[in-house]
Amino acid sequence: MRDPRDPEPLSAWHRLADTAVLLDGFHALKHAVRFRAEVQVAVTTDRRAALALADELAPDVRETLDALLAEVPESTYRALVPRPHPTAVAALAVRPPRAANLRALARTPRTAPVVVLDQPRNLGNAGAVIRLAAGFGATGVVTTGTLDPWHPTVVRGGAGLHFATAVERLAVDELPAGPVFALDPEGEDIRGLKLPDDAVLAFGSERSGLSAELRGRTDHLVSLPMRSQVSSYNLATSVAMTLFHWSAP
Repeated sequence: MRDPRDPEPLSAWHRLADTAVLLDGFHALKHAVRFRAEVQVAVTTDRRAALALADELAPDVRETLDALLAEVPESTYRALVPRPHPTAVAALAVRPPRAANLRALARTPRTAPVVVLDQPRNLGNAGAVIRLAAGFGATGVVTTGTLDPWHPTVVRGGAGLHFATAVERLAVDELPAGPVFALDPEGEDIRGLKLPDDAVLAFGSERSGLSAELRGRTDHLVSLPMRSQVSSYNLATSVAMTLFHWSAP
C-alpha cells in the first residue's frame, strides 16, 4: 500500500496527464484494469470507500486496485480532474497503440461487426456507443470526422470500456473491409435481414444523417422499425437495436 502522503503519484500525474487517457471514476478504472490497460497512476479521496466498492462490485480486480490507489486530499483530486466523479476516483492509463487497433480492425475473417459513427457530434453519445459495442463484443468502433473518440468525455461515457474493443478515428476510405450496412429511414426494414459477422454497421449523426461520402461507400441501406411521426432514435439506442438484431439467433 502506498503512503497517502507520498508525493510521487501527484508528480507522476502531472508528468503524464497531457498524453495519457483519463479514467474518470471507479467503474472506468475497474473496466480498464479488467481489460489489461496499462494504468500508470490512480488516486482517490477515500481509499477505504474505493476498496469497499471493489469488494462489492469488482472483487476480481480488488488486489490490483489496492496496489494502484493513492489517497489524496479532496482539493488535490478536484484540481486534477475537470469534472469530479461521485466515486472520487481517477486514474491515467496508456492509450493503446494505433497500429494495434488498426490490426484488430483489419483482421479477417471477423466474428463480430465494426461499428462506424459517421461524423458524430455528441461526446457522451459516442462514449455510450463504445460501451455498447464492448458489451456486445463488437470488433471495434470507428469514428469519421473531427470528434476524437478518446476525448476524456467520450472515455467517461464509455466507462473505461475503450480498452475492451478497438477504438479509432479513420477516413471513410480507410474503413475496414466488409459489407457496409448503413442505417437510414429509407432503407430496408432490418427485421427482414440477417446481418453478417463481417458487417460494417454505419450510423450517421442525429442531426444530419449519413454523409455523402459514407453513403457512397454503402452496400445496404437499413432502417429500424419506428412509429410514424417519430423522427429519430438517439444514436446509442439505434446502435443497441442494431447490435441486438445482429446478435439474435
